[in-house]
Amino acid sequence: MRLLILILAIFAASRCLAAGATVRDGGTVDVAGVTYRLDGIDAPELDQMCIDDHADPWACGVDARDQLSSLIGAHEVHCEDLGIGTTYRKRHIGICTVEGAPASLNQLLVRQGFALNFEPYARGRFRDDEAGAKDDRRGLWKGCFVSPQEFRWGRKDGALLGGSCRTDKDREIRSVLFPDEPAMPPGCSIKAKFALRARVTGKVGVYHLQGCRSYPALTRPDRWFCSADDAEAEGFRRAYNCRADSRKPL
Repeated sequence: MRLLILILAIFAASRCLAAGATVRDGGTVDVAGVTYRLDGIDAPELDQMCIDDHADPWACGVDARDQLSSLIGAHEVHCEDLGIGTTYRKRHIGICTVEGAPASLNQLLVRQGFALNFEPYARGRFRDDEAGAKDDRRGLWKGCFVSPQEFRWGRKDGALLGGSCRTDKDREIRSVLFPDEPAMPPGCSIKAKFALRARVTGKVGVYHLQGCRSYPALTRPDRWFCSADDAEAEGFRRAYNCRADSRKPL
């Protein structure tokens, strides 16, 4: 029984379940067999770290995922399909809503400070919502963080955002936002490393599954992912030394 509870807890930690939807991260949901990236917003990646208003490390990516799950609650999710994404064609772009909500999930996440207005895709739609969240220090804005886009690309010199950033603590802040040994989110065992050679082919790096020969030796990954699909959606390719049957993590 304890083992079953542990397995269920790990699964829930990697992907929150909501009525009619599976929440992958703060900006991605599975609805009726289709994976939607919420249009016009950029939410923290699941493995992204921020700093809270008490200057403590904060797993803001996990909290953003949980916030989206909370907004959905027990409601059914309906998504307006805007077509296949331009960067990863296995996912669609969508504007998603739940019954009785005052706005789309896209807008609510920005309004509550757990996602940014993401240009050029937003086309200014959520600019006022972001400004309000920033002024009131809601969500991410209460602490200190880098934009999800800067985090995805590993840009450690990216602009620091939020109401608790201190210019005299720049080095210390960046060491928290980009730790040398990032913690693995529960249930997300795929390791990924940024790689210049991969960028020659249009990728940002390489991911390693537990079945890859290179997996044990990679002790300091740059990123963690819950599935190969998640890693590939962020521009990583599978390590060449992975066996064909190691596509899924063990």
